[in-house]
Amino acid sequence: MNERIRLLVVDDHPVYRRGLLAILSDVEDIEVVGAVGTGTEAIEAAAELAPDIMLLDLNLPDTNGIDVTKRLVASGFSGQVLVLTMYAEDAALVSAMEAGARGYLLKGATQEEIVSGIRSVVAGGMVFGAQVSAQVAARVAAADRRHLPALTTREEEVLALMADGRTNTEIAGRLVLSDKTVRNHITNLFAKLGVTDRRDAVSLARHAGLGAQSGPLPWH
Repeated sequence: MNERIRLLVVDDHPVYRRGLLAILSDVEDIEVVGAVGTGTEAIEAAAELAPDIMLLDLNLPDTNGIDVTKRLVASGFSGQVLVLTMYAEDAALVSAMEAGARGYLLKGATQEEIVSGIRSVVAGGMVFGAQVSAQVAARVAAADRRHLPALTTREEEVLALMADGRTNTEIAGRLVLSDKTVRNHITNLFAKLGVTDRRDAVSLARHAGLGAQSGPLPWH
């Protein structure tokens, strides 16, 4: 039988903390080794108990979960941090991940989502709850798009439609341009992207989050 996952729960709300313990107590492969309510207690318990993973709230009475995560990483904590919080803001999500957290769930998450998240993070994955996954996808797409060379608005529109599988004629109709103008834009795109054919241009575009296969078109 595989060893059980050693979990430390950190949340300042006693009722919610007890609720977490209740829903996790019957999970066969998870052992709750501790439950505390402050950042100081979290740091001390992590050192004493050496959990595989800490389920961490961001709102703590003496500090916040982001600072706790930073201190854990600096101390050489060998476990992982999975944030479980009420904050859905982009800033909190980004700060938590930059600090070293491996996952971010909101407190509306189901028992199944929490248990699955714990298992995935311990296995080396990264986890984002359904409520924040769209924010993560948007940020990743925006980051990838920054790796594209500078394109004009029209060139980006043409590239997005190419990535969406549209022909030159369809692109011309969609953007109310002549076929020749579309061809000129595509020629300029090839030069800026450093590619020689449509397939490679489309590959770069999809990697950058453009086109229906990677999300909505940029002007939607």
